[in-house]
Order: sequence, then structure tokens, then C-alpha cells
Amino acid sequence: MSVENNNVNGTKHLAIGKLTTFDIVFFVVSAAAPLTVAVSAAPFSFRFGGLGAPGAMLTSGLVLILFAVGFTAMSRYVRNAGAFYAYAAAGLGKPIGIGVAFVTIVAYALLCICFYALLGFYTNLSFEHLIGIEGHWSVWAISAVVLVSVLGYWRIDVGAKVLAVLLTAEVGILLLISVTEIIEHGHRVAIATAVSFDPRNIFMDKGTSALFVFGFGAFLGFEGTVIYAEEAKKPQTTVPRATYIAIAFLACFYAFTFWALTVAFGPDGVMALARGDDYDQMIFIAGNNALGNWASVVVEILIITSYFACVLAIHNACSRYLFSLGREGLLPRVFAKTHPKMLSPHIASIALSMVSLISIISGVLDKADPLLGLGLCSYAIGVVGLIFAQGVAAVSVIGFFWKDRRSYSVCRVLVAPILGAIGLISAFLVIIFHFDLVSGTEGGWNWVMISVVPIVFILGIIVGLLLKRYHPKHYSELTRPMHELALDG
Repeated sequence: MSVENNNVNGTKHLAIGKLTTFDIVFFVVSAAAPLTVAVSAAPFSFRFGGLGAPGAMLTSGLVLILFAVGFTAMSRYVRNAGAFYAYAAAGLGKPIGIGVAFVTIVAYALLCICFYALLGFYTNLSFEHLIGIEGHWSVWAISAVVLVSVLGYWRIDVGAKVLAVLLTAEVGILLLISVTEIIEHGHRVAIATAVSFDPRNIFMDKGTSALFVFGFGAFLGFEGTVIYAEEAKKPQTTVPRATYIAIAFLACFYAFTFWALTVAFGPDGVMALARGDDYDQMIFIAGNNALGNWASVVVEILIITSYFACVLAIHNACSRYLFSLGREGLLPRVFAKTHPKMLSPHIASIALSMVSLISIISGVLDKADPLLGLGLCSYAIGVVGLIFAQGVAAVSVIGFFWKDRRSYSVCRVLVAPILGAIGLISAFLVIIFHFDLVSGTEGGWNWVMISVVPIVFILGIIVGLLLKRYHPKHYSELTRPMHELALDG
């Protein structure tokens, strides 16, 4: 049946062949929100982890590249908008795939709620600082929900163009600040390089665990490259290329930005600032020192657009997971409908927007703090969920190629994925045992938040096992769209 005919009946196809390599890169890098990482993760990395922060970013990127080597090889055989679901199902079995899918949807939805809250908080703060208007954070958060919902309703390439503009602006200002600081303080380059990439500071410092908590957290959303495989032009080349470009760019950009801060303030100076009361102003101080007060103002404005770009990218990813599971009959099939003209998963997008809206309103009624309450709690669970899903996906790559390497070298589909899986599982355990750095809270409440991930995962596995026993025909058809869309050869 043609796509056009399928659309008449409300359909299960996304817009095929719309996204280029760089469209997908913009989605993935925007989800990582590089400006917000520089503003928040950089000072926290120095404060809790030490001078090895730039090197830890490169190391985290290297682990993800190792994982991506096998992940992208598998993308030749697995093309499905529910990326981790399809990969885990193909490599470890359908019940595991369903469990991972449930975890990923919950994680993405919580990250949406988190970034709406943070966007509202920082927009309100910026308007108060810049023009003296003090409102309520929820007004800005709800406005963002409406705008993201509109963009999510349109064709996918429209959202990609919006992200391209916003991402270019935030990367541009960070590069300008960093390069200016390096030029002005060139005499510190050698010592900054020595301490930033010294293996002892990266792997043997007492703050090593903290470095990797923030390091892996900074790459959230990189798996989005395969989420868009169904909508990509020439996905057999577009998806691997976008994955490598996105991870390599983020790793190098984060390392460069963090290293530039070490150059700007000097090793002793950056640690003194990170451990002082103004640690959260590190980027603003660097911008003001390098370019003048206008740079701080620009950064303050671009933080808003960075959070918006981030939530738009995550919203698009989550709506495609809802679409995929609706198509599989694991969620209401209405989620599998796409717009007759836009070919966007508009029902899933609207449903996600409604969940976000209800969460924001509930937070307001409960008088929750948008930053320390609604924001950090939802972020903490979302981070654990996504890194858990990445770890399971890494193992699924090994399972998929273990008996049949499908003409690939053993290094690409076994050695590299095994190393990547070890790195991701280690990162997951490090984050679990240092969860207070992510959640901002202490005590038993942390374990309550952590428990959300295994509970949802086990629930998904149970659903899969029940389907297998009581609805074998439905179970046998799960992930069939993956095979129907598999590439020849």
C-alpha cells in the first residue's frame, strides 16, 4: 500500500526521506543543550570532580563512540522510530525490548517536564534581570508547551530548521567567549592542557565519579539519531554519519569549552571559583571578562532558547516512541496515526504536550520549586532511565551480532560494543551510587526516585511475557515494522 493511500486511513507511516544528516545532528545536539551544559555542568564538574573535567568529557565521548560503532551497524537491519525498543527486542528478546521502551518513554517524558520547568524558571529570571518584569515561571513554561506542540504538529524538517538556528547561536557565543579567553591568556595554555588531560586527574582523583556523572549526563539524547531513521534520507549512511558527528562534536565541544575555562581563570583560579559562592556564574564571568557585559546578557538570553531547543528535540523523540509503541499495539493505537499532510505523529505529540501541561499545572498547585523541585527530580529519574536504556541497548548489539556478524568485522560488532557496554554499565552504576549529585537531595528519597526505573522496566517485561502467553499472534507480530523497513543487503 502506498504512503498516500495509507494516510487516508490515518496511518502508520512517518514522513519518509525528509531529514538530512545535519538535520538529525541538530536534533541530537540540541537535546544535549550544549549551552546549558556549559553553564551548569561545567562549574559542577570542577566543583565536585576537579581539574580533569575536560578530559572526562572526551573519555565519555569515546565510550559512546565505541557503543555507536556497533549501534550504527545494527541500524542497517533495524529501522524503527522506537529505537531502543526495536534494538533491545532484536538483540535480547521482545520482553526486554518492551521493558526498555517503557523506561525510555517515561525518561523522555520526565525530561520534557524538567526542561519546561527550567525554561520557565530561567526565562522568568532573565526577564527580571534584563527588563525588570517579574512574573510566574509557569506562564513561560505553558507558553513553551504550546509552541512546542505547534512545531511537533508540523513536518519534522520544520522543527529541524528551528533547531539549526537556535543551536548555531548558542554554540557561536560559547566559541566566541572561549577563543577570546584563550587569546588573552595564551600563557596559561600549556599548564591548562597538562592538568585538564592528565589521566591522574581524570581517573584517579577523589572526584572521578562525579566527573563521569556529569560527563555522561551531558550526552543525553545522542541515541536520537536512530529514532529518526524512518524519516531520514538514505538512512544506511545518514544515521551512522549523524551519530558519529553528533557524539564527536559534543565530546570535542564540551572538552574545549571546559578547557577554555581552565585557561581563562588558570587551574588554581577555576577551582577557587568553582568552590566559591559564585560557582554558578562561571560562564557569565568568563563572558564578561572576555567580551564585556553584553556577552553575559546574550548568554542569559540564549539559555532560554537553549532550553527551548532541548525540550523541542526531546519532545520529538518521545512522540516517536509513543508512535512506535502505538503502531505495535503496546499503547493505544491512536498514537500510531500521523497527520494526512504533515506526516507527523500529531496525536502522540498532542498527548505528550497534555501530560507536560498537566504536570506543570500540578507543580504550580503543589507550590513546587521549578528548579529544585519539579526540575531536578524529573531530571534525575530521566537521566538514570536513559543511561539504563543505553546500557541495555549496548548489550543488545552484542546479542544481535553474537552468532552472526553479518559480514562485519569482530572489532566493529563485538569488541567495540563490549567495551562500550562496559563503559555505559559502569556509568550507570556510578550515577546510581552518586545520585545525590544529580538529584540535589539526600537520604531515602533518592532510592525512591531510582526505583522508578527498575519498576517500569519489570512492568514492561511482564507485559511482554503476558502477551506471549495469552496473545501469541499479537506477540509474534511485534517489531514487524522493523523488519518490513529493514534495508536490503
